[in-house]
Amino acid sequence: MLGIGIGLRSMLFGLALLLAGLGSARAMDPYPLAPGQSAIPLGAHLQFRADAQAADGATEAFARARAGEFAPVPDGNPTFGFQDGAYWFYLPVLNQHPDELHWLLVQEYALSDQVDLYVRYPDGRVEHQASGDHQPFTNRFIRYRHPNFRIDLPLGQTVEVLVRVQSESSMQVPLVLYTPRALTEIMRDTQFSTGLYYGIVLALLFYNLVLWIMLRDPGYGWYLLHTGAFGLVLFTLNGYGFEYFWPNWPWLADAAVPLSICLALIGMQQFSRSFLELRDRWPAGNLASLALIGLFALLGIASTWLPYSTATPLASRMVLLGVIWIIIAAVVMLRRGYKPARLFLLAWSFFLLGTAAFTLLAFGMLPSNFWTQNGVQIGSALEMLLLSLALGSRYAGLRNENIRIVQQTNEQLERSVIDRTKQLRTAMAQLGEANVQLREFSRRDPLTGVYNRRHFRETLEQALDARSGDGRPLALLLLDLDHFKRINDRYGHLAGDDCLNFAAHGMEEVVVPRGGMVARFGGEEFVAVLPGADAQEALRIAEAVRARIEQSPVASCGHSIRLSASIGVHSVAGGQQATPEDVIRIADEALYRAKDDGRNCVRHSVSVA
Repeated sequence: MLGIGIGLRSMLFGLALLLAGLGSARAMDPYPLAPGQSAIPLGAHLQFRADAQAADGATEAFARARAGEFAPVPDGNPTFGFQDGAYWFYLPVLNQHPDELHWLLVQEYALSDQVDLYVRYPDGRVEHQASGDHQPFTNRFIRYRHPNFRIDLPLGQTVEVLVRVQSESSMQVPLVLYTPRALTEIMRDTQFSTGLYYGIVLALLFYNLVLWIMLRDPGYGWYLLHTGAFGLVLFTLNGYGFEYFWPNWPWLADAAVPLSICLALIGMQQFSRSFLELRDRWPAGNLASLALIGLFALLGIASTWLPYSTATPLASRMVLLGVIWIIIAAVVMLRRGYKPARLFLLAWSFFLLGTAAFTLLAFGMLPSNFWTQNGVQIGSALEMLLLSLALGSRYAGLRNENIRIVQQTNEQLERSVIDRTKQLRTAMAQLGEANVQLREFSRRDPLTGVYNRRHFRETLEQALDARSGDGRPLALLLLDLDHFKRINDRYGHLAGDDCLNFAAHGMEEVVVPRGGMVARFGGEEFVAVLPGADAQEALRIAEAVRARIEQSPVASCGHSIRLSASIGVHSVAGGQQATPEDVIRIADEALYRAKDDGRNCVRHSVSVA
């Protein structure tokens, strides 16, 4: 009874706020999605509200937004530092993009604990999706390191978008609205840059592993620990750890961040002690480094039971403390005449700048941009490269002490370089294969897996061009699922998606063995290109497709759904001239005749040469 009372009060509260908003506050103008837009950062267009007690539900939040209780995001930058409670973000959207009815909303910060999306349509229907690293990774709409959601935006209708974020991590909410094609391109570019960075890390690990095996110098061993641990830190912060290592253990996504940071701090302090030879050259500085190592170890142990909101900010501050101390130690050793400390100091200065930028961003003290978001990666890449050079310089000094050892080392290093080159070539070959897969993915419809409209247009143009040389006929099939809106309204959009997949694959089973190509033309429309098919052959194929769709019901969501399709056929005889626009238009006219003739039929239209 208590729960019912609370729910009733929430409903009355939401209704009151809604009525108040309608009477006293002007509703927020919807943001128009114009043709040509594909990747839209929403920060400058959002309104937000801090819910310190995390007490509001979606009903209350919608009512408060309509009542004018939300405020514009300061400077259009939704970065608030570490905050308690929940944050709500609101934006009504008006889709004016006729070719893009399905969009993807991405929260481009990987460490948010709980991200909830509520979408309210004009008919009052509210759809809810949940993501974040406190949800299993498999809950995400697409396999991507950032929380993401699919939003259906009907053409010409205002849809209210409401996002709730609650997290012990930094409250960073860079929301971006993508078309599926645009997100695919972003993922491709991100994969390249990320692969480049981790390729550098792996190459340096391998390089210094070889040197450590050959020389047995503790400095190289501690450098390996530092590089590997910090690579794990960035792997975790960028969301790849949750994606690849622990997708089914959301709790580990929180614990992994401070633990990996502490491990990296221990590695870099030990490496600094060894490289600068503090034990022999500066005993007091060596004791200070040991004390810091003990502090980092205690923090790592404590982070297994401390709240994330306590452990991670503390670990972030410890990174700055650790790097500042290393720079101080390098300055002292440089003043004492230790020449290898020059490159060492320069390397850690880059790392300090990058880490400081990232930390200040996490605390909401710097705006979110390319340099602050990627400061750690840039600084660490330069730091690791320069530290490798510094290690080489230090080794050059040792070479003067023992010529024989150096000669042996050079021979082994040459062999390691050859092995490294082979590995790099293998990596490049794998990258080439990945790029081929990405190009193929960009040609496919993300829902059905058949080719998309862009690839269909390219194929049709190529087929028409080829006819000028061989004089073969060509046919086009344009298919529309009958009464598809009724299916969505009665059974839901998931069932509608299953029907689209069934129709696409059924069409492929008939068309592809006959040398044709199938693509999704848009919505519930599909198209097939049939090179070499005359009018009679095209009609036989179209009828086979229609029968295939009609005869087999679709099993979805506990329902058995019967489908039918109307098909328009246009054939171009050998010797006729035709443009892609003409072929599509005439096939579309035939399709409309099929609809006018009662649907679930095939109609043919012949062009005039």
